Amino acid sequence: MSFSSVALRAVPGAFLLDSGIGKLSLDADSAAGLQSMAATGVPAVSKLSPETFGRALAVGEIGVGAALLTPFVNDRVAGVALGGFTAGMLSMYFRNDAMTRKDGVRPSQEGTMLAKDLWLAAISAALIGGERRRPRRGGA
Repeated sequence: MSFSSVALRAVPGAFLLDSGIGKLSLDADSAAGLQSMAATGVPAVSKLSPETFGRALAVGEIGVGAALLTPFVNDRVAGVALGGFTAGMLSMYFRNDAMTRKDGVRPSQEGTMLAKDLWLAAISAALIGGERRRPRRGGA
């Protein structure tokens, strides 16, 4: 694994893993609050019980974090996992008027915490589309 891959994967991987582990012990009220916010971007999550949603979110974050931190998971696979997770987060940002200023792009005070997920989208794109080295043919 190249240094650039380690640099792109380590910090978001550790962050998501820690965040997911922390959510394993969510109480019902906290899970319901997260679910309500998530439903603004992905309405289907409102059909789950808060406990099921909280557990699924925790497991999802742990899975993506672990994929990023596991060296034998290739960059593209890790990038796709991160991209899928990030798409859900950004859908909350762009579909909730309170998260952006009137222009619908720049973050409001409330949206700043989700706007950071744009960095995760950029990391995902870099992992998916990163330079692939071809094996050398012939001699050294």
